[in-house]
Amino acid sequence: MRHIPSDTSACATGASTRAPDHWNPLKANMQIPHIAPTHNNELGARLDQAINNKTKPLGSLGRLESLARQIGLIQQRCDVALTPATILVFAADHGVVAEGISAYPQDVTWQMVENYLAGGAAINVFAKQHNCALQIIDAGVNHEFGARAGLTDRKVRANGTRNFAQEAAMSAAECAEALQRGMALVDELDGNLIGFGEMGIGNTTAAAALMHKLTGVAVADCVGAGTGLNSAGILRKQQVIERAVALHADAQQPLEVLATFGGLEIAMMVGAMLRAAERRMVLLIDGFITSSALLVAARLQPAILDYCVFSHCSDENGHTRMLQALEAQPLLHLDLRLGEGTGAALALPLLYSAVNFLREMATFESAQVSEQSA
Repeated sequence: MRHIPSDTSACATGASTRAPDHWNPLKANMQIPHIAPTHNNELGARLDQAINNKTKPLGSLGRLESLARQIGLIQQRCDVALTPATILVFAADHGVVAEGISAYPQDVTWQMVENYLAGGAAINVFAKQHNCALQIIDAGVNHEFGARAGLTDRKVRANGTRNFAQEAAMSAAECAEALQRGMALVDELDGNLIGFGEMGIGNTTAAAALMHKLTGVAVADCVGAGTGLNSAGILRKQQVIERAVALHADAQQPLEVLATFGGLEIAMMVGAMLRAAERRMVLLIDGFITSSALLVAARLQPAILDYCVFSHCSDENGHTRMLQALEAQPLLHLDLRLGEGTGAALALPLLYSAVNFLREMATFESAQVSEQSA
């Protein structure tokens, strides 16, 4: 298991830059799900034997073999099975957009949600292609959609987060509410395979700030083009984050960092990821923003990483370093940087292939094939 320091405390007392009543730890007093490591020597040996006895040279299915083993350890059995996946796409707006850190206006968030609901986005295409259920969650979009088929309203703040370049993005209570609503969403799901995606203009800025605070990687190495910034725009984003980090220098604990710099969709993902791992589901992680949510979750419960499959390494600057911090090995390298859970959807066939070879492939004995000689 990977060794990432944990901190299961509730949101801690905050920086002196905030109003005294803005950060009340009592309002954020909540139970973080406990996640058990999957390591099991006896089961691991049985899985290795089952994999190695298939009609193939040892190790010849490469990453599919380690995937099958991981899924077996998650499910605590050798006769592994995956249900059809559900991908949750969390959407929210970010107050930091007021600092000019995005190539697109904030309205694109709600417009893209409408696109999802109409079935016109890339994630709709890929989810349909791979027989994957898709759930769109309004975590805090600055728009009133009304009751809509296909949209789950879990809005925490009507207009999204505050501008963290000036004040904390969320209060402790709002952060806790987003986490709890994410957990509740997973409690409503059946199945054992869940993917995560997001939408929110400005959320690469929030993710880069989280990455810097939780890994210590320089801001310049965390910041990228996002929705398509030029070099001047990237520099502006970097400077905004650096000023915000200085303003909120006292924010150190994982949930405090999340509330100070994160987004409502990121916080809701953190809660959903924690609950999904507690329920021993397989977590399929998408790109840079989704990985930033996992980074927070892993600082709270390091064993969550045992349950995660990293779909791809995105083309967003910083994702490679973030994956290194998580000791993750992505399945795909396709130069994606769209988000929405698209990388997770594209990786689904690999997970099903890993499970199916373990379930259905003949053994040397059953196929009466000679095994490798010593």
